[in-house]
Amino acid sequence: MKKILFGGADIKSGAANIGLFILRVFTGLTMAIAHGWGKTPPSEKFIEGVAKMGFPMPEVFAWAASLSELVGGILLAIGLATRPAAFFIACTMGVAGFVRHASDPFATAEKAFLFLAIAIAFVFIGGGKYALDRRYA
Repeated sequence: MKKILFGGADIKSGAANIGLFILRVFTGLTMAIAHGWGKTPPSEKFIEGVAKMGFPMPEVFAWAASLSELVGGILLAIGLATRPAAFFIACTMGVAGFVRHASDPFATAEKAFLFLAIAIAFVFIGGGKYALDRRYA
Protein backbone atom coordinates (compact mmCIF):
# COMPACT_ATOMS: atom_id res chain seq x y z
CA MET A 1 0.00 0.00 0.00
CA LYS A 2 2.90 2.36 0.78
CA LYS A 3 4.31 1.78 -2.69
CA ILE A 4 1.00 2.74 -4.32
CA LEU A 5 0.56 5.87 -2.20
CA PHE A 6 4.15 7.08 -1.91
CA GLY A 7 6.24 5.03 -4.35
CA GLY A 8 7.61 5.94 -7.72
CA ALA A 9 10.38 5.36 -10.19
CA ASP A 10 13.95 5.58 -8.93
CA ILE A 11 15.43 8.21 -11.20
CA LYS A 12 19.20 8.48 -10.84
CA SER A 13 19.82 11.62 -12.89
CA GLY A 14 20.03 14.80 -10.85
CA ALA A 15 18.98 16.91 -13.82
CA ALA A 16 15.96 14.67 -14.46
CA ASN A 17 14.90 14.96 -10.81
CA ILE A 18 15.19 18.74 -10.90
CA GLY A 19 13.14 18.83 -14.11
CA LEU A 20 10.54 16.55 -12.56
CA PHE A 21 10.44 18.77 -9.46
CA ILE A 22 9.85 21.91 -11.56
CA LEU A 23 7.14 20.23 -13.63
CA ARG A 24 5.43 18.79 -10.53
CA VAL A 25 5.42 22.05 -8.58
CA PHE A 26 4.32 24.22 -11.52
CA THR A 27 1.61 21.79 -12.62
CA GLY A 28 0.30 21.29 -9.09
CA LEU A 29 0.19 24.98 -8.21
CA THR A 30 -1.37 25.88 -11.55
CA MET A 31 -4.02 23.19 -11.09
CA ALA A 32 -4.78 24.27 -7.52
CA ILE A 33 -4.73 28.04 -7.97
CA ALA A 34 -6.00 28.54 -11.53
CA HIS A 35 -8.58 25.74 -11.57
CA GLY A 36 -9.47 24.34 -8.15
CA TRP A 37 -9.47 27.54 -6.09
CA GLY A 38 -12.28 29.15 -8.06
CA LYS A 39 -14.41 25.99 -8.10
CA THR A 40 -14.30 25.30 -4.37
CA PRO A 41 -16.99 25.31 -3.13
CA PRO A 42 -18.76 24.44 -6.39
CA SER A 43 -21.14 27.11 -7.66
CA GLU A 44 -24.67 26.32 -8.77
CA LYS A 45 -23.55 26.98 -12.36
CA PHE A 46 -20.75 24.40 -12.04
CA ILE A 47 -23.11 21.86 -10.47
CA GLU A 48 -25.59 22.44 -13.32
CA GLY A 49 -22.78 21.90 -15.82
CA VAL A 50 -21.92 18.60 -14.17
CA ALA A 51 -25.60 17.58 -14.30
CA LYS A 52 -25.75 18.44 -18.03
CA MET A 53 -22.86 16.02 -18.62
CA GLY A 54 -25.13 13.26 -17.28
CA PHE A 55 -23.50 12.57 -13.93
CA PRO A 56 -25.77 11.23 -11.20
CA MET A 57 -25.55 13.22 -7.95
CA PRO A 58 -24.03 16.24 -9.71
CA GLU A 59 -23.31 18.05 -6.45
CA VAL A 60 -21.14 15.15 -5.25
CA PHE A 61 -19.29 14.94 -8.57
CA ALA A 62 -18.84 18.74 -8.65
CA TRP A 63 -17.25 18.57 -5.19
CA ALA A 64 -15.08 15.64 -6.31
CA ALA A 65 -13.86 17.57 -9.36
CA SER A 66 -13.17 20.78 -7.47
CA LEU A 67 -11.35 18.98 -4.64
CA SER A 68 -9.36 16.91 -7.14
CA GLU A 69 -8.14 20.13 -8.69
CA LEU A 70 -7.56 22.07 -5.45
CA VAL A 71 -6.35 19.44 -2.97
CA GLY A 72 -4.90 17.18 -5.67
CA GLY A 73 -3.00 20.14 -7.10
CA ILE A 74 -1.57 21.06 -3.69
CA LEU A 75 -0.58 17.44 -2.99
CA LEU A 76 1.03 17.21 -6.42
CA ALA A 77 2.95 20.44 -5.86
CA ILE A 78 4.39 19.31 -2.53
CA GLY A 79 4.88 15.76 -3.72
CA LEU A 80 2.76 14.05 -1.06
CA ALA A 81 0.63 11.10 -2.17
CA THR A 82 1.70 12.14 -5.65
CA ARG A 83 0.43 9.08 -7.48
CA PRO A 84 -3.13 9.10 -6.01
CA ALA A 85 -3.35 12.90 -6.40
CA ALA A 86 -2.25 12.61 -10.03
CA PHE A 87 -4.78 9.80 -10.59
CA PHE A 88 -7.68 11.97 -9.41
CA ILE A 89 -6.43 14.93 -11.44
CA ALA A 90 -6.18 12.64 -14.48
CA CYS A 91 -9.75 11.43 -13.98
CA THR A 92 -11.02 15.00 -13.70
CA MET A 93 -9.05 16.18 -16.74
CA GLY A 94 -10.18 13.14 -18.71
CA VAL A 95 -13.80 14.13 -18.10
CA ALA A 96 -12.99 17.76 -18.92
CA GLY A 97 -11.26 16.86 -22.19
CA PHE A 98 -13.36 13.97 -23.45
CA VAL A 99 -16.81 14.88 -22.07
CA ARG A 100 -17.13 18.57 -21.20
CA HIS A 101 -15.14 19.78 -24.23
CA ALA A 102 -16.01 16.89 -26.56
CA SER A 103 -17.74 19.11 -29.10
CA ASP A 104 -15.38 22.07 -28.69
CA PRO A 105 -12.43 22.77 -30.98
CA PHE A 106 -9.18 21.14 -29.93
CA ALA A 107 -7.74 24.52 -28.92
CA THR A 108 -10.42 24.73 -26.21
CA ALA A 109 -9.85 21.20 -24.88
CA GLU A 110 -6.08 21.36 -25.26
CA LYS A 111 -5.39 22.52 -21.69
CA ALA A 112 -7.40 19.64 -20.21
CA PHE A 113 -5.52 17.14 -22.40
CA LEU A 114 -2.18 18.65 -21.42
CA PHE A 115 -3.00 18.36 -17.71
CA LEU A 116 -4.27 14.81 -18.36
CA ALA A 117 -1.01 13.74 -20.00
CA ILE A 118 1.13 15.26 -17.24
CA ALA A 119 -1.03 13.69 -14.53
CA ILE A 120 -0.80 10.26 -16.17
CA ALA A 121 2.99 10.61 -16.27
CA PHE A 122 3.05 11.35 -12.53
CA VAL A 123 0.82 8.33 -11.85
CA PHE A 124 3.51 6.14 -13.39
CA ILE A 125 6.65 8.02 -12.33
CA GLY A 126 5.71 9.31 -8.89
CA GLY A 127 6.97 12.56 -7.40
CA GLY A 128 10.70 12.07 -7.89
CA LYS A 129 13.63 12.54 -5.53
CA TYR A 130 12.50 15.95 -4.25
CA ALA A 131 8.96 14.93 -3.22
CA LEU A 132 7.68 14.49 0.32
CA ASP A 133 6.69 10.97 -0.72
CA ARG A 134 10.33 9.94 -0.20
CA ARG A 135 9.90 10.38 3.56
CA TYR A 136 7.11 7.79 3.68
CA ALA A 137 8.13 5.26 1.01
